[in-house]
Amino acid sequence: MATTHTAPSSTTPVPRLLRRYAWIVTIYTVLVIVWGGAVTATGSGNGCGDHWPLCDGQVVLNHPHMKMMIEYAHRLSSGIVLFAILGLLVWTFFATPRRHMARIFSVAAMILVMNEALLGAGLVLLRLTTGGVTLERLLYFALHFTNTFLLLGAVAGTAHFLSRRRGYLRGEIRFRSLGFGLPGLIALLIVAVSGSVAELGDMIYPSSNLRAAIVADFSSHGSWLVRLRWLHPACALIAGVFLLWLVYGAVQKPALRSLGIAVVALLGLQYTLGITDVLLLAPTWIQLAHLFGADVLWVTVFLLATQLCIVEAPQAFPESVQ
Repeated sequence: MATTHTAPSSTTPVPRLLRRYAWIVTIYTVLVIVWGGAVTATGSGNGCGDHWPLCDGQVVLNHPHMKMMIEYAHRLSSGIVLFAILGLLVWTFFATPRRHMARIFSVAAMILVMNEALLGAGLVLLRLTTGGVTLERLLYFALHFTNTFLLLGAVAGTAHFLSRRRGYLRGEIRFRSLGFGLPGLIALLIVAVSGSVAELGDMIYPSSNLRAAIVADFSSHGSWLVRLRWLHPACALIAGVFLLWLVYGAVQKPALRSLGIAVVALLGLQYTLGITDVLLLAPTWIQLAHLFGADVLWVTVFLLATQLCIVEAPQAFPESVQ
């Protein structure tokens, strides 16, 4: 007598509310990152003095000035992110089976958000939010921004795997097309870090006009931080090639064409915002729009690379046993 066998793969549904919650946490994380950009762009990093986690040693601010409010609002919103990701981690472990990929990404998100808090505290306690430009300050900012983007990727990855219908269990997935996905992700991460360096330079050394800004970028007498600003547009142009290569690999799969088109559109928007940022001498609103676009582009590229490179493994199950 014939007995039918089916793949053990994974049809256990994830609660719809959990999926929605994961995407809400992703969106909220983007907004907190943009607000962090506002802290840097407005020079508000020392708005709370050298106190952490309290602001100027206070829980409730008395007669706060603008920079203090900007910085303290960022600390409070970052604290909400930490608890939101903790909730996502616990809920994911309760609602998913063992070997679910969302568990891995949620653990990574929890580690990275804790690291984010420590890095933020270090910026304040080591007094790296004020004063002149040092190599330590530059490296710390770059590390902080790298951790921020990896955190956003981990949260988005958790939401993505919670939303998958198939191919989300370890042992039932395989990796492919890594030559398309990894270079694009690494290149975009480098662009993001170089952008944080350029933003720091614009904040500390603002330019009075476009000609002065261009001259300062290539002057041998100016700050070395200003002379590093050209790296960001150069990295962005090179990264564009890698992202188009990723899109080329993805659009061959009909299910990924929409995401591929979105990446190209967002890339064009980022180039436009970057040029506008230079021409207008980096006003705060353009910097924040550029950062928001970078966050959305990073999430979109991350999702595209994940769907292209992590797929369900073919299972060899006999259809019948005599």
